[in-house]
Amino acid sequence: MAQSYDLIVIGSGPGGYIAAIRAAQLGMKVAVVEREHLAGICSNWGCIPTKALLRSADVLHTASHAKDYGLTLEGTIKPDVKAIVARSRGIAARMNNGVGFLFKKNKVDIIWGEAKITKPGEIVVGKSTKPVVEPQGPVPKNTLGEGTYTAKHIIVATGARPRALPGIEPDGKLIWTYFEAMKPEELPKSLLVMGSGAIGIEFASFYRTMGVDVTVVEIMSQVMPVEDAEISAFAKKQFEKQGIKILLEAKVAKIEKGSNSVTATIEKKDGSSEKITADRMISAVGVQANIENIGLEAAGVKTDRGFIVIDGYGKTNVPGIYAIGDVAGGPLLAHKAEHEAVVCVEKIAGLPNVHATDKSKIPGCTYCNPQVASVGLTEAKAKEQGRDIRVGRFSFAANGKAVALGEDQGMVKTIFDKKTGELLGAHMVGAEVTELIQGFVVAMNLETTEEDLMHTIFPHPTISESMKESVLDAYGRVLNA
Repeated sequence: MAQSYDLIVIGSGPGGYIAAIRAAQLGMKVAVVEREHLAGICSNWGCIPTKALLRSADVLHTASHAKDYGLTLEGTIKPDVKAIVARSRGIAARMNNGVGFLFKKNKVDIIWGEAKITKPGEIVVGKSTKPVVEPQGPVPKNTLGEGTYTAKHIIVATGARPRALPGIEPDGKLIWTYFEAMKPEELPKSLLVMGSGAIGIEFASFYRTMGVDVTVVEIMSQVMPVEDAEISAFAKKQFEKQGIKILLEAKVAKIEKGSNSVTATIEKKDGSSEKITADRMISAVGVQANIENIGLEAAGVKTDRGFIVIDGYGKTNVPGIYAIGDVAGGPLLAHKAEHEAVVCVEKIAGLPNVHATDKSKIPGCTYCNPQVASVGLTEAKAKEQGRDIRVGRFSFAANGKAVALGEDQGMVKTIFDKKTGELLGAHMVGAEVTELIQGFVVAMNLETTEEDLMHTIFPHPTISESMKESVLDAYGRVLNA
């Protein structure tokens, strides 16, 4: 007889494990199916270990500029890539172990293997086609394997994987995805990065700081295409000052592989082309959802352009089947997946006043140098919507704390509805803006107006004061510029 649950979650990434824990908190009997490793791509190969790499880059950058702070460091400062990677992988293992502990604490069962939905309310778990990496920490007593399982509710949280372009498929040696880029055995002398979204720019920033000759190729007219154009232009100048070469409105048309290098033919908007040879190339042209071989077609679950179609509560068109996170479409962010998980589970549980996920208020962060963060509408999008707007700007060069830190290259941009004072969008570039953006996210969720922000007292000296000054600037009241 099949073992039965109230909820089965397929996938243990940020969306999956949060869904399982929240459901367990609400008294449900829960199991999670995982084919490879607890905590998903984010903790094992994405969000967390990349930030560990970038932290090493930050420390190297600061140490390399010690004289700017009146310090003398003796000897040559150089990266030890094996030690850097080992630190990053150790942090990933710690996060993996942490999820195992949380499952044990909340009495969530783990089912190792690959799940397929055979019909609403039933899954069959088979042997994993990928190597299973079990947590090294505490493992729940009820750790299960292959078999048939039933549940009234099934949440698909299978995530996504790197997208490959025809003819430029990653091979793990010369052409990397983020998997290989995260654990190089040695640093290449030169690197070509295809794509300037968050993944591409973060790796470009990391490798350039490590001393690698980096070229970024982007098919769109700006780096980080989803960001506000003004912020993108500011960031591009900073990247180029660091020595990153950026080719916009250009694409990799053809690849020729050598024994230990790759030569790319780059086609430009004006019809010209050039060849660039690099030791390694990173393909960072987006991701595709893991929707194959999990029974969606047989169950009748609707998909669109490779993603599962859901409503604001994670419901698919099939009763009892839900989807959250990357597999359900953008923005492809871990914090979006976690929020969708809570919303979905609380709706399943019948809790009152559960609000649908509002994608317009999801912040985005890129942890390059300088950092970039944003929430809400860009200036261009606001104008496209016919909004009558006020725009405020404030430079870090006029912020005392930023100057004292030696981090005066940055800015804050805010966009308001001129009639209502509603904060429509906030965009930031510079030191620690990925930590600061949450202030604007909270303000937007509380439907804060410009008047509320102007009357908020920001601590001095902090970089956060630039946020208030940007608001003041939008209304002609800036004080420090």
